[in-house]
Formats: sequence, C-alpha cells, structure tokens
Amino acid sequence: MSYEPTQVADMTAGEMTVLFETGELSPVEAAQACLQRVHDHNPKVNAYNLLNEELTFEAARYSEERWRLGTPLGPIDGVPVAVKDIFLTQGWPNRKGSLLTSAEPQTVDAPAIAALRRNGFVPLGRTTTPEFGWKGVTDNPLDGVTCNPWDPTKVSGGSSGGSGAAVALGMGPLALGTDAGGSIRIPAGFCGVVGFKPTHGLCPMWPPSAFDPLAHVGPMTWTVADNALLLDVLAEPDPRDVTLPANQVSFRDALEDANVAGLRIAFSANFGFVDVDPEVAAAVAAAASQFEEAGAIVETCDPGFSDPLEAFNRLFYAGAANALRDIGAEDRQKMDPNLIHVAEWATGLSLLEFMQARNERAALIERMSKFHQKWDLLLTPSLPIPAFDAGLEVPQGWPHERWPTWTPFTYPFNMTGQPAISVPCGFTKSGLPIGLQIVGPRHADVAVIQAAHFYQQTRPLTSIRPAWIGST
Repeated sequence: MSYEPTQVADMTAGEMTVLFETGELSPVEAAQACLQRVHDHNPKVNAYNLLNEELTFEAARYSEERWRLGTPLGPIDGVPVAVKDIFLTQGWPNRKGSLLTSAEPQTVDAPAIAALRRNGFVPLGRTTTPEFGWKGVTDNPLDGVTCNPWDPTKVSGGSSGGSGAAVALGMGPLALGTDAGGSIRIPAGFCGVVGFKPTHGLCPMWPPSAFDPLAHVGPMTWTVADNALLLDVLAEPDPRDVTLPANQVSFRDALEDANVAGLRIAFSANFGFVDVDPEVAAAVAAAASQFEEAGAIVETCDPGFSDPLEAFNRLFYAGAANALRDIGAEDRQKMDPNLIHVAEWATGLSLLEFMQARNERAALIERMSKFHQKWDLLLTPSLPIPAFDAGLEVPQGWPHERWPTWTPFTYPFNMTGQPAISVPCGFTKSGLPIGLQIVGPRHADVAVIQAAHFYQQTRPLTSIRPAWIGST
C-alpha cells in the first residue's frame, strides 16, 4: 500500500515505525512528507528557523538501510524530530533566538540529542524559541514572531513555541522542548498538542541550564502514546548529568495499564486565586468528570498554597541574569529589551532576597508532598486563558507586564520539580485549543502519563488538525 505525503505527515511516530518495519513506508518518505508540510505552512507560523535537508535526508537514508536489514537502532529509528533551537546538536548551529550567537555548526550533542542519535532519529530542523528561552511566548530579535497553528494571528506560547506549532501542523511527529516556568506546557496548551514536563532530572540536561533547578527537558507530540515513546529515549542516562539514578521504566509499556479507577484525584479549577476564562473552565471541568465516570474518586480541592509568583520571579529572573552575566552593554543593545529589563532587575536582588525565594520553594515542595499523601493526581487548567494576539508578551489590556502573570498553573510545578503534562481537552468557540494539566507527586511520571493516555483514549481529539493544513 502506498501513502500520500499528506497522510504520512499526519501519522504518529508509532504508526510510522510499524510501517518502516513492514516496508510499506520508508524513513526517506517520512522525511519528505514532513518537509513538504514545512515548506507549505512554515511561512505562516515561523515554527522552524533552520532546515538542512542534506543532513535530514542523509540520516533518513541510513535509517532506511537499517530497516531494510532488520537492524533498527531503537524505537524511533527513522522518525523525523523537530529540535528546539537551544539543544547542542552536532552539525547544526545553536542560535537560541539571539543575534549574539554563532551560525557555526556545533561539534557536540546535548544529552537529549545524543540519546536521539543512539536511537536513529532523523533531524528535521531547528524550531524557534524566544531569546535564550526566557519567556512564555515565542518571538526573538533573530527569527521574528512564531504564530499559533490554529490561528496565525495568535501566540503559539513559549518558550518551546516553535516545537508546539510544528507538531500541531504535522511538521514532525516528535519535538523537543524545555520547561523552566511552563515552556513545554504553555505551547502545548495553546497549540493543542501533548507536552510533558517530567520530574526534575529525569531527562538529562547538559550544559546545565541557567534556569536550573527550575529547568526540565521533555517531549512534545500529537499523542500521549508518542509522548511516552519519546520520553523513553530522552530519559536514557547520560554521564554528564547525574541528577537522578538512571530511569528503569518503559513509559510506552506502562500505557498498557492506563486505568484511573480507584485513583484519588483532586480537581482545582482556579487554585483559589486565579481568574479563569469561562470557556476554559467549562472544558476542564468536563474533562475532570471523565475521570470520575471511569471510577476515579474526584473531588474539588485546591492545593492550598498562595501564589508563589514573587519567589518564582526571583529564581527565574536570577537565571536570566546569570545567562547574561558576561554580555556587555553594547551587545545588550542587540537583545530583547524585556529580557535585559528582567535580568537587570534580578541583578539588583540581594543575596537574602534570593535565599528567601529558595526557602519559599522548599516550603512549596513540602506543601505539595503533603498534598499528595492524600491525592494521587491533581487536575487543573493548563492555562487560564486562550491564546492571545501574536507579538505580545501579555494580552492586550492585561494589568501586568510580564508573562508569568497569565500562566499561574505552570510555574509552581517548576518550583517543586513535579511531573506535569498538558493534554488537549477541547476548543473555544473561536476554535482555539484548551489544555488540561495533570500533575503528580515527584517521581510519579508513570501515573501522570497513564492518566493522560486514559483521557486521550476516552476523548480523542487527535483527528482534528488546523483547518488550513490542506491549503498552501
């Protein structure tokens, strides 16, 4: 059986590898189909900032030969992968959305890329990020604005906004993201894809992030099943990061037991202090009811903490200041002025103010640990609002000037290091995606991804792609 390129571009990674094994599809054909989708639609959204088709097809041809010989390297051999332009990758530049970076190819792989390479991935290209990944929307001085795949007048979210838009449009079934305040889950929510921030340290990270210990590596995909597939690869150990012991679990295998019956699940619609858009609130409440109908014990219960925004700002923006510490005044004129603003603000923090933020982080970790003594999982909106106008850091007329003020459901769990996933749960009347966030206690990554898989199997939205995919 032969497949049309548009059919191939809409396939999951799992579907592709089944066809690679039977010989009905080749990795070269998969790469061609995804690149065709990029050529057709990237001009509208700016998800990719760099392609190198020579490197892409070289990797695809090697994979094609391995499959022909029956010797694939791993579960993603031959699958096209979109790489956020913040991961060191041999043969590719690492621009980080900044005019100050070099266009010279890198000579070393970050742990995530090394794991992908060991498993035979096909690199599609580099996806856009705000400068140094500093904010929850994606625009930067080097690449411009990245737009929402469902409505290009809206934001894609950030900082992994290019990866989120790419997956939603079939410009690659698998994508890499990073998350230090919501940077996987924000674009997953706005773009209608699945984005998982695992327990801190589960996926090795090197060089150390300037935003550590808030920063995580994680997968972004169209389905939860693909998310588990990619997570199995990303969680492979790397000697350059020994934050946690080597992962011993197959997340893909764990999906076979995705059953929520009997789980104790807390549903918090607003944390007790967040104003949530009515359409978002209704969609997330309906999603929570699906768990109850499946036999879970679901109760409305807030986690009981006050907004940790001030402590998060101190920790996160101190990371921004650290990232910019060696950049002089002349070069700073070429950078995102708002990044310079928050970095300079953080430079003015006293040591005791920074340590107080660390104390508040420790208290929040303790609070959530006690919370999960009773509750197996926590359900919340991924975001309290739908995507807003592209090119803005905050919605028009928003009472605050910085991005964390509109994403209060994500950054607390960067502070605690807990696993949290965003899975699509509906659309607004105007057709913008809405995300459900599922949070578990530290190291309960299997429970989180199982619950997400259960929900997606119960209420699949995966047959719905942005309507304009068929046009060029």
